[in-house]
Amino acid sequence: MTTQQQARPADTGPGPSEREARTVAEAAREQEWTRPSFGRELFLGRLRLDLIEPWPTPGAPDRAVGEAFLTRLADRLRTVDGAAIERDDRIPDEVFVSMAEVGAFGMTVPTAYGGLGLTHLYYLRALALVGSVSPSLAALLSAHQSIGVPQPVAMFGSAEQKRTYLPRVAAGEVSAFMLTEPDVGSDPARLATSATPTDDGSGYLLNGVKLWATNGTVASLLVVMARVPATTGHPGGITAFIVEADSPGITVEHRNSFVGLRGLENSVTRFHDVFVPVANVIGTEGRGLKIALTTLNTGRLSLPALCVGNTKWALATVRGWGAHRVQWGRPVGAHEAVATRIGFIAGTAYGLESMLDLCAMLADEETNDIRIEAALLKLYASEMAWRVTDDVVQIRGGRGYETAASQAARGERVVRAEQMLRDIRINRIFEGSSEIMHLLIAREAVDAHLAVAGAIIDPEANRQEKLRAVGRATGFYAGWLPTLVTGPGMIATSYARYGELAGHLRYVERATRRLARSVFYGMARWQGALERRQAVLGRIVDIGAELFAMAASCVRATAERDVRPEGVELAGIFCRQARVRVDALFTALWSNSDASDRSAARKVLAGDYLFLEEGVLTEEDDRPWVATWEPGPSTKPDRRRRIPRP
Repeated sequence: MTTQQQARPADTGPGPSEREARTVAEAAREQEWTRPSFGRELFLGRLRLDLIEPWPTPGAPDRAVGEAFLTRLADRLRTVDGAAIERDDRIPDEVFVSMAEVGAFGMTVPTAYGGLGLTHLYYLRALALVGSVSPSLAALLSAHQSIGVPQPVAMFGSAEQKRTYLPRVAAGEVSAFMLTEPDVGSDPARLATSATPTDDGSGYLLNGVKLWATNGTVASLLVVMARVPATTGHPGGITAFIVEADSPGITVEHRNSFVGLRGLENSVTRFHDVFVPVANVIGTEGRGLKIALTTLNTGRLSLPALCVGNTKWALATVRGWGAHRVQWGRPVGAHEAVATRIGFIAGTAYGLESMLDLCAMLADEETNDIRIEAALLKLYASEMAWRVTDDVVQIRGGRGYETAASQAARGERVVRAEQMLRDIRINRIFEGSSEIMHLLIAREAVDAHLAVAGAIIDPEANRQEKLRAVGRATGFYAGWLPTLVTGPGMIATSYARYGELAGHLRYVERATRRLARSVFYGMARWQGALERRQAVLGRIVDIGAELFAMAASCVRATAERDVRPEGVELAGIFCRQARVRVDALFTALWSNSDASDRSAARKVLAGDYLFLEEGVLTEEDDRPWVATWEPGPSTKPDRRRRIPRP
């Protein structure tokens, strides 16, 4: 084996053009819609409740298996000291062994390969349960199964890969996913890690550095994204590889530390001439990003599960504190300033759980395409959980800012509010920051429009392509626009079967059509420049998320009203809160400070407002804002942590 080329170091210069970067991302996007999608229909102005009702429910066998596992898992979690993980910045070896013994590393692995074969619904409930004890442990299990080896191998791996690797991860071996690099986040066009075919054709040599690899210090199996050069016999492109973490040439150079999730094992990992056999390619060359994005369609549900668990914890906390803490002769929860926050937390808990359960069960049924719904849920849950947790800190006052250890030392009941605030914050960044999620979802929201009219606004399209697009667009809009004028939401008797929630669904139907009209107005007003109106696109996506949450809550509450009648009340509470937010977002679409904000940003970046920075001392540091790396063997000690096998 010989190295044919070395990877280039991370480049802090311009790199690929903006158009080239978009082309790479677009090529990786799923472009076909072979199954119906509630979210896609929503952005087209159609409230398709038939796609989310009857409310899905797990079958009796799946329910029995799932409930039994949750019981076993809860018993095992009672032996886990979450405070010790937070204090020591480390998940103890015995916790790894314990979780492996109960099957927590194989929750999503099919039973044929030694896993538990849980449905998405029970897997997500298990993650929420783990997160209530230790968010760091939940993040480890989530990264291992949702984006690590189990999911991509189960979905895209060969029969031999499944037989080889799935039993290992189900038994307790930890896996990690490695895409991010020092200069590569959500822009895969800049990916620098290379996978060079060997001269004898037996495999590839990996060279590069990966940043922020969750589980990277403890994993024995890695999914690594690397760029294969296009040569004769090799189509090339970004490719997914299964890599043994003990392979020669791999060095864990650093364990990263964060504001929260202090037990998280997250690494900087270097690859130098690491041999990977051809048999370890997942799928085929060039399909790496598509595999990653497809995996994330359901893998993204794990973070909302942790957000739902956090919101349930928040509700329990403010219930106890609000009833027992007395100020000015009344429990603090009885004062309106606090009561409105408690009401927000209760409504949000119901709305988020409704969205999560719906997405999980739709994923289990495999009848709908949930790529938009899962992305909306990830975005919405991470944002709302942050607001909820911040409210808990505020309601708790000084105690909300005090550490759990300090509270315990004073002899008071321990409430981990400040830790939970630190731990939950990363979910707005993990697996696609909120800003990136807005853009990804917005791209899907305008997909139908680009399909018929994209060439009209494409600067590289020729005259014939533009003329054909005009014809397609004329036919599409002639039939579509009239459907946005009126609908069931304008008829007082519509949705009567939903009882007192009918009015909220009529609002959702009207708002859905209004949302679609807003998308069309934006396309007509800005045409190709709409993609740069990211604040506008963000508001459009946020409206869609609120409407999806309202619909899910109403359908769930109606389906469960005989066994849980209080759900109707909670759905109503949530919908009233959501309507206030939706109305504000619609107003902000066309009445906002976006233009002056953009101008201010340009001047800040140009140094026009430097006087505003006077009077403070900033860090004196001449190191680069984005670290670079040089190809070659590592010069640092290996910080890999060896986890005992169960």
